[in-house]
Amino acid sequence: MAQEIAEGSTALLSVGVIARRSGVAVSTIHFYESKGLISSVRTEGNQRRYAPVLLRYIAIIKVAQRTGIPLEEIREALRRYPPGSKLTAGQWKTLASEWRVDLDQRIQKLTRLRDELDQCIGCGCLSLEDCPLRNPGDALGAKGSGAQILNRP
Repeated sequence: MAQEIAEGSTALLSVGVIARRSGVAVSTIHFYESKGLISSVRTEGNQRRYAPVLLRYIAIIKVAQRTGIPLEEIREALRRYPPGSKLTAGQWKTLASEWRVDLDQRIQKLTRLRDELDQCIGCGCLSLEDCPLRNPGDALGAKGSGAQILNRP
């Protein structure tokens, strides 16, 4: 699991408390656990219990998801740190700066897409008035199928 409960931790929280304090549904917590983003321990009655530090991990997951970072990338990023540890400001800064580079690239691509959306997308159909100007002779078709102009890095 991505984040184990730290040994010696005594203040374990129920899934309901974690859900309430993190602002996510119980089902979301179970989903995160099934994806290996967080982990729990089981009581003798087979109830899940979570270390309070997982509230920070859930907050990180929520922020990363809101920026469009896939859960697999989030999981891999969190795996770099000792299981169940409280991320330091420096560790968060490292994570955030790595994600920022990707986010800046996506913003740049989305801005270009937005700005070019009402023009020819280089699909090779030659049915739009702009196509003969932006893609004469279907030159972009040689680069592959799909919207070549909008697919560039």
